[in-house]
Amino acid sequence: QVQLVESGGGLVQVGGSLRLSCAASGQTIGNLAVGWFRQAPGKEREFVAFINKNDGNTEFGDSVKGRFTISKDNAKNTVYLQMNSLKPEDTAVYYCAADRAWIANYYAVYNYDYWGQGTQVTVSS
Repeated sequence: QVQLVESGGGLVQVGGSLRLSCAASGQTIGNLAVGWFRQAPGKEREFVAFINKNDGNTEFGDSVKGRFTISKDNAKNTVYLQMNSLKPEDTAVYYCAADRAWIANYYAVYNYDYWGQGTQVTVSS
């Protein structure tokens, strides 16, 4: 069983930065496709970023392109989401998700078997 634990959320001012971590257990992070999603109150869960297994290909949602990056540290079995130039509209609960399969439709929540508990990010203006 794969378990994911997010950390690093918090309160930040507009224009600031945060780095979220997704620590995996039960599976080597290199063998997982990992995505980040977010959900604001009253809204659907939204795709944020993705890093695929094996080839490490990355993808980003349109609203975060150029501001967010995703990376993995195999030694720490952790995936990171670096968020820069944060905006109030980035406020949401951020979730890490993973799957053992190579994922083509990385933006679809149904492709991920494993989810973390979420971490709150609040951007104040």
